[in-house]
Parts: sequence; structure tokens; C-alpha cells
Amino acid sequence: MSTYDVAVIGSGPGGYVAAIRCAQLGMKTAIIEKYSTLGGTCLNVGCIPSKALLDSSHHYHDAIAHFEEHGIEIPGEVKLNLEKMMERKASVVSQTCDGVKFLMDKNKIDVYEGVGSFKDKTHINIDKDGETQTIEAKKTIIATGSKPANLPFIELDKERVITSTEALKLKEVPKHMIVIGGGVIGLELGQVYRRLGAEVTVVEFLDRIIPTMDSALSKELQKVLKKQGIKFHTSTKVKSVERNGDEITIKADDKKDKEIELKGDYCLVSVGRRPYTDGLNAEAAGVKLDDKGRVEVNDHLQTNVENIYAIGDVVRGAMLAHKAEEEGTMVAELIAGQKPHIDYNLIPGVVYTWPEVAAVGKTEEQLKEEGVKYKEGKFPMRALGRSRASGDIDGLVKILADEKTDEVLGVHMIGARTADLIAEAVTAMEFRASAEDISRMSHAHPTYAEAVKEAALAATENRPLHI
Repeated sequence: MSTYDVAVIGSGPGGYVAAIRCAQLGMKTAIIEKYSTLGGTCLNVGCIPSKALLDSSHHYHDAIAHFEEHGIEIPGEVKLNLEKMMERKASVVSQTCDGVKFLMDKNKIDVYEGVGSFKDKTHINIDKDGETQTIEAKKTIIATGSKPANLPFIELDKERVITSTEALKLKEVPKHMIVIGGGVIGLELGQVYRRLGAEVTVVEFLDRIIPTMDSALSKELQKVLKKQGIKFHTSTKVKSVERNGDEITIKADDKKDKEIELKGDYCLVSVGRRPYTDGLNAEAAGVKLDDKGRVEVNDHLQTNVENIYAIGDVVRGAMLAHKAEEEGTMVAELIAGQKPHIDYNLIPGVVYTWPEVAAVGKTEEQLKEEGVKYKEGKFPMRALGRSRASGDIDGLVKILADEKTDEVLGVHMIGARTADLIAEAVTAMEFRASAEDISRMSHAHPTYAEAVKEAALAATENRPLHI
């Protein structure tokens, strides 16, 4: 029987990063993955393939809608080759997963393929094709991630009533895709198929889309996506989803409790994700789960069993790949006797639609709820020379700062490349910068980042320079 200092169950961003950091710190490390490729949901059926399709569909849409205004004329009709687009997506996924395998080899991490389940708190069974082998681990990190959630009355046939996993490999562009859920995944994939020619309707139970983000971002994104042709039904409760041949019928109650009926050929159920512990046999190790199926952990991500830790989507907090990575690094360093920490308030959230949406820190709604007195500074992207030059004029940057100290409490942005711009806000807030600090930093011209400086000027002295 092989014995390890650390075994990691699950090879997503949290798991493989935890394994790498453990190996870097001198621990003999094993990683266990049930599928034949490493990388978990993110690399195989999540972040990476969805971004590949977002980029490809963006190019296609630009060719149809915007090339002419740039003086680019294409003889004949621009044609979509969906099969080739999906092939490119698969290639990106394959290269990325191969990269993780390379990192495992480089760091001398033993990779086991199969379902990892606890035999007891120090022994893990690995089942594959009816055969079982057992390894011993002094410490174990649970990184089994999450799966798409569903509503109890919806039958997912994975052909016409689908989750994000199936939406990433459709063989045709839907005529009318109905998306249940106005969160990140539904909006990103909804925009992909809208660009490719589908009619897209989003049904959201709450009163706004991306409901966990600042309401200014929700309002602006919905306005922009409406302009792109996506239809919305907010404050709408889905009651039934029925398939008859290739037709899907959805019945729902709107905000006035009036029944509405929607018909389409595909229904994407995008109502969040659930922690995945199926087959883990956590009880054999004595590991406790909470009432939502998550692994219970303390502030050090340690379970009630002292040698077992858990990270990522399977524990409390936002289900974000980069959050899982930070947790994987932290646990590895804790096991090695170091004293790392994570400031969860400074983990950014991003929606990779176009325009992109990104945020870090407190929303205006949270500050009001907590009774914190704050100042607000806003700046529209359309006032930037860079935005006009590229044609990406939708969006804004909003900075919230403490009324007395001017410390930045939250930054919320929607616009071109905000997924990258948000790192400036994270850096500033990590060092407890004031809005004035940001406003006095030189920002290259012309760039989208100038909007951050201008919003900081608006928050500090209400004196943006370009509006």
C-alpha cells in the first residue's frame, strides 16, 4: 500500500493547486480524479470551454454586426461552422487539461484515476471499473467541487432540457433557447447562442439578474443585453417544464401572479450549483456535512476530523475557481506549519458576458444594510477615448468609499476588459487604499483603466475630469 503525506480528492482548480503547493513544500502527494482528464468542472465543462465559446461567438458576431463600420468588407455571406467552433473549444480544453497533467508530472505528484472514497480517516479506496486499490494518507484534502443544481419538478433529459454541461456541446444553434436563471452561467451561455442566431429568453425568480452583485451592474447589464436582443422575465416563478418532441413548454407566474407560457426548442436550467460529495463516503471518516450538503469546516478549512480538510465549491462561500485555488494554497501552507490567510471580501466576482462585469468588496446594498456611511463615485465608459476608439461604449465604473476615511469599500464595473481591470481594485483594497490614492495614480491614456481613476476622483471630491 502506498503511503502519502497528503492525498487530494478532486483535480479541479482547488485540488490541483493544493497538490502542487503541497509538493512544492516537500510533501509526498497524491491526487485522485474520477474522470480520465484532470482539471475538474472548470477546465472540462465550465470556465475554460465557456470562455472559448464566448470568444468564438464574439468574433462571429463582430464579423456580422461591426466589421463594416471598421471598414472591413467581407465578400459573400459570413457563415457559421458550429462544428468547427466546437472543435476549437475542445482543443482549448484538451491543451489546458494536458497542462495540468504536465504540472503533476513536473511536481512528482502521483495521479490516480477512479472514484476516491474514505475507508476510514487515513485510508482512501480508489474504485475504477470494478477494481479497488487503497492508499494511506496522513492528511486528506477534499476538493470534489460541485454539479449543476436543478428544480425538483424539472426532469433533465440532457437533450432538450439541459444543464450548462450539455449547452457547451450542442450540435445545432437553438431556434429559441429559454434560460431558467439569470445568474452568471445562464447569461454567459445565453449570450453565446444569441450571438449565433438563437432567440434567447431569460426567466429569473428574483427581481433582477446577477442578483448577488451591485444593483447598478444588474441594471446596466440587463439594459445592454436587451439591446443585443435577449428577452427577460424577472420576478417570475417557473412552475413547470414539459417536453413534447422537440418543443419545450414552460409555464410560470409573473410578478402579478399572472400565468405566462413560453415555448422553445431548448431549455437551459441554470439555477446554480450544488456541492458534490456523491460516492465520497464521508461518514466512514467521520466527516460532517451541513444541511446543504457542504462539508463543514472551520476558519482553517479543517473538518471536524483533524487530519481532513475541504476546499472550493464543496465548502461554504462563493463557488469560484480562484477562490478554490486560494483555499488550496492556504490549506497546503497550513499543513506545512505556515500561517497564511484569505480575505474573502477581496475575492473578485466576474461575469464574462460582453461587456464584462466585475466586482470586489461590498455592494451598495450591503453597506446600507450594515449601516455604513459611504460616498459613491461613478464614471461612464462612453466618456473614454479608448472606449470610443474600440466601439465598446457601454458600461461604467462605480467606487464606494468610507464617508470619513475615504477607504475603498467596494468597486463595481461593467465594460470592456473589466475582468482584467478588477485586479487593480483588488490590489488597491488589499493595501487599504483610499479613493484619493487611486485618483492620484497615473493611468495610461487611452485605456479602459482610466475609468477607475475617474470614478475615484468622483468618489473623492466629486471632480471627474472627463464628464
